[in-house]
Amino acid sequence: MDQSLSLQVVPAWFIVLPDTDAAGALAVKALSYADRSLTHASGRPWLVGRWAPKTVVTGTYGGTRIAVIGEHAVTARDAERAAAAIDAGPPTTWDRAADWAGSFHLVVSDGDRVSVRAGAVDLRRVFHTRAGTSGRGPVSVASDRADVLAELVGAELDERRIALEMLGAPYPRAGDPLWRGLHAVPAGHCLTIHHDARVHTRRWWSPPDPVVPLAVGAGHLREALDEAIEVRVRGRDLVTSDLGGLDSTAVCCTAARSGTRVVAYTAGIHDAAGDDVYWARRTVEALNGIEHHIIPAQGVAMTFDGIDALEDVLDTPSILTVDRNRRMGIVELAAARGSDLHLTGLGGDELLAGTPARLHALLRTHPLVALQAVRGYAAKYRWSRRGVLRQLLDRSPYRTWLRRVARDLTEPAVPEGEPLLGWAVPPRMPPWATPDAVGTVRELLRAELSDVRPRGRGHGEHRELVAMDGISQWTRHIGQMAAPLGIGVSAPYYDTRVIEAALAVRPQERITPWRYKPLIVEAMRGVVPEASRTRDTKANATYEEEAGLREHRRGLLALCEDSRLARLGLVDERILREWCSRALAAETESYRLHPTIACEVWLRSRELTPPATSRAAPRHGREPAPASPSGLPTVNRET
Repeated sequence: MDQSLSLQVVPAWFIVLPDTDAAGALAVKALSYADRSLTHASGRPWLVGRWAPKTVVTGTYGGTRIAVIGEHAVTARDAERAAAAIDAGPPTTWDRAADWAGSFHLVVSDGDRVSVRAGAVDLRRVFHTRAGTSGRGPVSVASDRADVLAELVGAELDERRIALEMLGAPYPRAGDPLWRGLHAVPAGHCLTIHHDARVHTRRWWSPPDPVVPLAVGAGHLREALDEAIEVRVRGRDLVTSDLGGLDSTAVCCTAARSGTRVVAYTAGIHDAAGDDVYWARRTVEALNGIEHHIIPAQGVAMTFDGIDALEDVLDTPSILTVDRNRRMGIVELAAARGSDLHLTGLGGDELLAGTPARLHALLRTHPLVALQAVRGYAAKYRWSRRGVLRQLLDRSPYRTWLRRVARDLTEPAVPEGEPLLGWAVPPRMPPWATPDAVGTVRELLRAELSDVRPRGRGHGEHRELVAMDGISQWTRHIGQMAAPLGIGVSAPYYDTRVIEAALAVRPQERITPWRYKPLIVEAMRGVVPEASRTRDTKANATYEEEAGLREHRRGLLALCEDSRLARLGLVDERILREWCSRALAAETESYRLHPTIACEVWLRSRELTPPATSRAAPRHGREPAPASPSGLPTVNRET
């Protein structure tokens, strides 16, 4: 595998370095691939990488420097005020000082330590590792991409973690970096690196208490979504947007109110119940002025399209890989249209529809309301009374559930139609996983069980936050796929302020079997046209999955030849080939292929050879950096 693939070809990344001589060698290596850098007050490199200038704002006060990286409307004056507040107070001060709209990393240089944090969920991530240096002691460094960090320090691939990815790892192992010695900072936590290489994390964000009435919360959500979209579209002549389900319709219509020109895209699907095109047309007719493009179902790629020829450089395997060409079709059209920002409604389902698992808590606080909801959900989804009662009466802690998962890895999959009231649907290892792979996963899941805590307070909050973490990583992967096209993919529902506004609403009003996403319906009064605001339908892509398996079987079978997973001893190639050779039901069988195919494609992508011109190509509209007398690139240094 190329040890500088990502450093060379990834168009956007950054490394966070402590203010110490021990970081010097890593700084030199990072600078040789970077086109921008920021320095500590001492003049040593602090932030090194590649980024568009408009995405980064810095502020300095006394001995404190801060950098805001991402989607935001923070000014230099805002950053300076935040730096002043941080300089004067304890570490928790900057939780309030940097409470801005948008989605961003916040990095602080404060004397003998550096700190970095991202958002409330895993849309933006922070990875860190400790590396040895020649004669200068160890040093800890961080990055927003695991692959870039691994290449920088020369970390080796950890095959055990790939086995865990084949499972579809449950919390807290989902999204673990796949290199030895690398660690991920949990969402909602801040990482601090000290000059002596010590690191620690602290929680800076917790979900709000869900006590706000729906009518009040709808106003808060509308305001938060307005701000989230405003910071993204401000100063742009044109943005593109998905216009499909209710969530993306809300985003598109909010953007249209900003005065920025909006070009909307709607993809058709083969499902007879797929009425996105119908509702999108009604919305556009009522708004009058949005440029609208419809991609007929026949023009949309099926699942597994091009699966054996993908060359995206991602820092983790992504189950989105199987739908890569289908998902990226609109993004590619948007980039060709001239957009450098594409808005999506991803995140709305988990945040706005929520989960019936909230019934656990509701039974204690509002038993009559909860019992009515139980009956409603059971009728709506045809859940058995016995299954509902079993899950609602199960009060075992999350670590017990995880212990059962480790025990039952090779048991039959949970039957379709089981209630969704537990901590999660227990994952199972696929039939083609080798005994060694199963044993490795079981060992990893059982490790540190005594320290495992759920993601949220109770089943419902846990399940919603874990779902947001998972789907936000899909969105992050779409962004990594789109970056080489020069377009950003933006998901406002994952902004911390938007998440807080929604989660603060009483669950019995936000999540109900009797209404479809009532919170966004109420929040969008006067924003989304009445002709489509109360839409309550949502189709799926089952046909695209099953037809895609038939149409692209040859590509799947090509991945079974000389399988990289088989080389690692994780997959029985014969059994995998048998599964890829036969018809599979989309919702009960085909989905089991997704994590394995994601891992196989990812391993192959790490073998790609960077184009000879990859390091010399202009980035973000700038010419390549000239060489300095020392032979290293002269990067654009900012203070």
